[in-house]
Amino acid sequence: MSVWRGRDKSQELERLAELAGEASAEAAMATASAEALEPPAPPAPPDLTAAAFFDVDNTMMMGASIFYFARGLAARKFFTSADLAGFVWQQVKFRLGGRENKEDIKTHRERALSFVAGRTVQELTDISEEIYDELMADKIWSGTRALAQMHLDAGQRVWLVTATPIELAAIISRRLGLTGALGTVAETKDGVYTGRLVGDLLHGRAKAHAVRALASREGLNLKRCTAYSDSQNDVPMLSVVGTAVAVNPDGGLRDVPRARGWEIRDFRTGRKAAKIGVPSVLGVGAVAGAVAAGMAYRRR
Repeated sequence: MSVWRGRDKSQELERLAELAGEASAEAAMATASAEALEPPAPPAPPDLTAAAFFDVDNTMMMGASIFYFARGLAARKFFTSADLAGFVWQQVKFRLGGRENKEDIKTHRERALSFVAGRTVQELTDISEEIYDELMADKIWSGTRALAQMHLDAGQRVWLVTATPIELAAIISRRLGLTGALGTVAETKDGVYTGRLVGDLLHGRAKAHAVRALASREGLNLKRCTAYSDSQNDVPMLSVVGTAVAVNPDGGLRDVPRARGWEIRDFRTGRKAAKIGVPSVLGVGAVAGAVAAGMAYRRR
């Protein structure tokens, strides 16, 4: 019986990951179309079948974007003490127990989104613009930014792929002059957040599904595409393209490129690398930690 339950759980998680990927690709296309009013002429003839996909946290940006986002929201009093207590308790419970079941994951992640329930998409978008300017603009890796520009100069499209909310991801992409972004999609009704996810966080296998879905919509040849990430969790995404590059690789990813013949780019040096090596696992624990960090920031 436990074997069947395990299979059912795995199938359900894969279904949610696929749903998250499809929703992210659809949202990415809609966002890119809305923002591309008068796109600048490419410096090279468009390469319509090749593109580059960049993870954000510790790849394009120093640290985790969700932490900066939480800090910005906390400073604007989006959280209450009760919210903090609930998130911290779930964090402690996970740390002590070391495991989560499917219902816990669903419940905790929806609770993590509950603070935006009832808020409008426009409100969160406007706030995200401010948070980017305040906390993120000076955290971009110049080396990774140069890699993205290399693809743009070759006439290729460049997409961010991140578990960060799609609204914030799209702003980061636009500020960097990129094509668009694939991010986590929160459910909305009439322009207002319900507090639920569409599928799941865009994390792990969901990123691979999103890249495939976008490639299908854009007519991309994945064998001609390139993906960049720092995290072992993004191996599924790195594996669906023809060229994979490990950027500032974490401990789990460090040996994979050597085994698979992938390129490694590391823009960190010495003690600085250790300081900014924030784990890129964006599960329930990281979201709760981000909220706690945000509350602490607001109290200061």
